[in-house]
Amino acid sequence: MREEPRLKSSFSSLSRAKMSAACDFVALHTGQKMPLIGLGTWKSERGQVKEAVKYALSVGYHHIDCAAAYSNETEIGEAFQECLGPNKVIKREDLFVTSKLWNTKHHPEDVEPALRKTLEDLKLNYLDLYLMHWPHAFERGDNLFPKNPDNTMRYDYTDYKDTWKAMEKLVVKGLVKAIGLSNFNSRQIDDILSVATVKPAVLQVECHPYLAQNELIAHCQKRGLVVTAYSPLGSPDRMWKHPDEPVLLEEPGIKKLAEKYSKSPAQIILRWQVQRKVVAIPKSVTPARIQQNLQVFDFSLTEEEMSHIGSLNKNWRYIVPMITVDGKLVARDAGHPHYPFNDPY
Repeated sequence: MREEPRLKSSFSSLSRAKMSAACDFVALHTGQKMPLIGLGTWKSERGQVKEAVKYALSVGYHHIDCAAAYSNETEIGEAFQECLGPNKVIKREDLFVTSKLWNTKHHPEDVEPALRKTLEDLKLNYLDLYLMHWPHAFERGDNLFPKNPDNTMRYDYTDYKDTWKAMEKLVVKGLVKAIGLSNFNSRQIDDILSVATVKPAVLQVECHPYLAQNELIAHCQKRGLVVTAYSPLGSPDRMWKHPDEPVLLEEPGIKKLAEKYSKSPAQIILRWQVQRKVVAIPKSVTPARIQQNLQVFDFSLTEEEMSHIGSLNKNWRYIVPMITVDGKLVARDAGHPHYPFNDPY
């Protein structure tokens, strides 16, 4: 008899965790509620991503971040097909799904077909949010990374404002509920705002304590854009690593806070983001970590702790796509006139 209440309370705490995860969101200017924690799917291998998405939905995630360029949307679509719908794990209207328009599809005529391909792969009728993945375009076509014989990229020079006008039509057609930007700098955001009839709702950028993005976040919040942090844990599993780069999860001040709150360093970092109303999309295919990354709504950091984490900023950008040209590692897209990272923010 005595076992029963314990079972009951553990169940109710799980449903409470699900409930609290569902309530922790930020409002977009469209009125949509965007959950503050989502599952990132970049670098999630085919063969793993379907299970990762299914697991995330089963433990209370309401937000999945995708992109055509991750080449895994078909498999995510299989997970959605199994989990979404009446009498399934989650209703479509309770899930927030983001995807992104890739650099080879910036030509205005390519925008709607690219989105329709994403919808078909994800087995959805609409997206909650569609982002322009980068401000600069690559050569049109179906090769994601068109290259010259010397390994440099083949660029296209479509103006991102023309691409934006084509994205606005997707909202009018009801194919996407909101549109936004990814990897744009403050000047480029203002450039889009100067022509937009449908305003960008979100800016997604790399953001973590070593790249705190304080100025860019203030710039966005002033203009009604919500910021989403990708690689919020410093992307420890990516290619192009520097042997001497700082390791965010080993930062002593963060480890100390993790001990104080009986949380992991990752949870401390994610809490810092959501507490300043920045959406975070940590990627994982490990069930324990997927669950842990959502468990950041049962504690708060003090103001001093928040500022301490914010002061760790080194303007350290982990995600700069690199290629080898003439035996040297160089920033892949730095030669493009719309490359975003030549500006301070």
